[in-house]
Amino acid sequence: MTAIPPRLQQDVPLAPFTTIGIGGPARFFVRATDEDEVAGALRWARESATPLFILGGGSNLVISDAGFPGLVLRVEIRGISVGENGSDEVSVAAGEEWDPFVAEMIRRHLAGVECLSGIPGFVGGTPIQNVGAYGQEVSETIVNVRAIDVEEGRVRTFTNAECGFGYRDSLFKSVLKGRYLILSVTFGFQRQTKARVRYPDLERELERRGSSNDLQSVRDAVISVRRTKGMVLDSEDPDTRSDGSFFTNPIIPNELVPAFREAALKSGVARDARIPIFPAGEHSSKLSAAWLIEQAGFEKGMRYENVGLSSKHTLAIINRGGGTALQVLELVRMIQDRVRAQFGMELVPEPTFVGF
Repeated sequence: MTAIPPRLQQDVPLAPFTTIGIGGPARFFVRATDEDEVAGALRWARESATPLFILGGGSNLVISDAGFPGLVLRVEIRGISVGENGSDEVSVAAGEEWDPFVAEMIRRHLAGVECLSGIPGFVGGTPIQNVGAYGQEVSETIVNVRAIDVEEGRVRTFTNAECGFGYRDSLFKSVLKGRYLILSVTFGFQRQTKARVRYPDLERELERRGSSNDLQSVRDAVISVRRTKGMVLDSEDPDTRSDGSFFTNPIIPNELVPAFREAALKSGVARDARIPIFPAGEHSSKLSAAWLIEQAGFEKGMRYENVGLSSKHTLAIINRGGGTALQVLELVRMIQDRVRAQFGMELVPEPTFVGF
């Protein structure tokens, strides 16, 4: 029998490890600070037939009120390795915090993730969700991902193409969900002082500030915009006790756009000029999940028992204090049902659900 992992704990509350502050206990809990500890914990889980969940920064997660009846492995491997001989590739351990890493890249004049400033969580979670914001996605700069097979213990390196990136999606979130634990991510940056700004909210904020599009100014503007939406962690702001944007923006084929537009106009909630529809590739369009939620009758700041919607942004479901996972699920279903009934659109949650 494999040795019990060092620092194995039992009945550890998981809510403090999540940004929404909700979740029951883990039956077993291990913090792994290097790859050997990760491999040892995985072997123990396999050989003891213990269910496994990999925990990172807890920023895109809803854990059930009953918790998780197995091993929760928190990956806390640290380290940043900058390429030598003028290379602009940077390898980052999965347990590094994302936003400090972004700040460090900007300090080094390495462009490619500046619009992803202010996002909570660990680096290891970014390829799974293909984290994106303000016109940027991590898939644009990821060179490869090193991961360990949780079933066989073998380490494999995935190229960018092999990761199967899509809108808020990847192979690790879909086909290979739960199969691989990410150990490190290698990014390829451009060495420059200016950023490409492709998002209207960001352009307006830079103009309001009288700032140029240098990397630091763009970071500052992104954090400012995110703060107005309650999307920057702040212990003094109850609107930030959330999972960030809870629903992805629906992507629909262009041929379905006329039917959606007609349904929106018939509902009487919108004029044609006010319906937000954006290009999403050559054959698809993106709808605004926030707009759909608002037009379905959900207002900023609405309350449902001990949870509710942020007073700054209808896409964020927040814990108002004492909230439960059950209450979150009930509110999610209310929103989905009403949007489906009114617009025929299915809103898909972005967080991972654990222990349900």
